[in-house]
Amino acid sequence: MKKIKKIATGAPWEDIVGYSRAIKVGDTIEISGTTAKGANEYEQTVAIIKIAEKALKEVGADLSHVIRTRMYCTDISKWELIGKAHGEFFGSTRPVTTMVEVSKLISPEMLVEIEFSAIV
Repeated sequence: MKKIKKIATGAPWEDIVGYSRAIKVGDTIEISGTTAKGANEYEQTVAIIKIAEKALKEVGADLSHVIRTRMYCTDISKWELIGKAHGEFFGSTRPVTTMVEVSKLISPEMLVEIEFSAIV
């Protein structure tokens, strides 16, 4: 069996819901849906990607190892703000991605949530 490494960031949701921020199994890393505070979709997206980057570093990876992102937003008309931030981090590596509108996230101030998959 491959070694499993679980990463926590200390977010209150991790204990309430019972999940890990990220899990590395072999060469594969999965990062849970991540949200962040910020004034708008752009700021939240930047903060989310930085949280994911920190989790990746804990297992010896970085953003260049990300092969997929899944982005959920509460207002798809703001896609350009989300896409701009995503492109600033992933413009050169270009992982596959999905962006969909959802009716709401777990808290009303959360506008964006992103999941990440990586391979090292």
